[in-house]
Amino acid sequence: MEVYTKAISGERQIVEIGRSRTIPGSFSDLIVKYYQTPEFNNLAPITQRTYRNDIERFRAQHGDKPVAGLTTDHIEKLIAEKADRPAAANRLRKTLKILMSFAVKKRFRADNPTVGIKKLRDRSTGFRTWTEDEIAIYYTKHPKGTRARLAMDLLLLTAQRRSDIVRMGWQHVRGGFLTIRQSKTGTEVAIPVVGRFAEVLGALKRENLAFLMTAQGKPFTEAGFTNWFHDMVKGAGLPTGLSPHGLRKAACVRLADAGRSATDIMSISGHRNLAEVQTYVEAANRKTAAHSAMESIAHLIPEDEKGTKTV
Repeated sequence: MEVYTKAISGERQIVEIGRSRTIPGSFSDLIVKYYQTPEFNNLAPITQRTYRNDIERFRAQHGDKPVAGLTTDHIEKLIAEKADRPAAANRLRKTLKILMSFAVKKRFRADNPTVGIKKLRDRSTGFRTWTEDEIAIYYTKHPKGTRARLAMDLLLLTAQRRSDIVRMGWQHVRGGFLTIRQSKTGTEVAIPVVGRFAEVLGALKRENLAFLMTAQGKPFTEAGFTNWFHDMVKGAGLPTGLSPHGLRKAACVRLADAGRSATDIMSISGHRNLAEVQTYVEAANRKTAAHSAMESIAHLIPEDEKGTKTV
């Protein structure tokens, strides 16, 4: 009633949902404040969701605990509990690093206990890259004209993330390019509509804002698209673990194998990290070098076969 009275009187109020149930000085208190900062609110929506998921996972277990009570030993123990899952452990470390830096800034505590805690070594290369054989099997199962084939074409021919694939439509095509601002990084990429990409788009009707639509005639959500695409992969008889993001990587591999530079690849994929893209180029260069090396010795004849006649 107090808030209502002030509202009708014209006095502006910022109401923090659940604020009355939040313990001052607790992690929940800190998180409520962090969500109101420009640092968080200026992040791309997809990044906000990622951060929030990780933060809320920690909050569910430790929200009522005092921020000032967290020690380096506590953090090391929490990370050690996830040692068998290095990626999850490193995400927790990153989450705590963000929260503790903010805690120092807002004087919840004087020091940052995450300082000096190193990332766990993660041998995983992330999402598995599709092989050319797996791509061929998928294409064989899903013929032209199907939504499953269109999804594969868009992922493989544009090298974009699922969050951008589900938004793509005719409004992004102009002047011979498909131009889209990536939802994760804000990077604008302009992909030439040529060759097979032009053929794929040329076969589409101009009746929806999104190229890809659900069976109900609505645009896909990111999660909905991933779940549906996994069903398409399973329907093609392919193994689990093949994701939309694995096709983004496969597209980069194709560009590298075609002799394109890291900068060329980045102009299509929108990557901002040169070192990440350089790995595709280096892998392609190794294959080229290996082929050349083997050709240089392919003509050699074993000593015991020299002088024999070929029948």
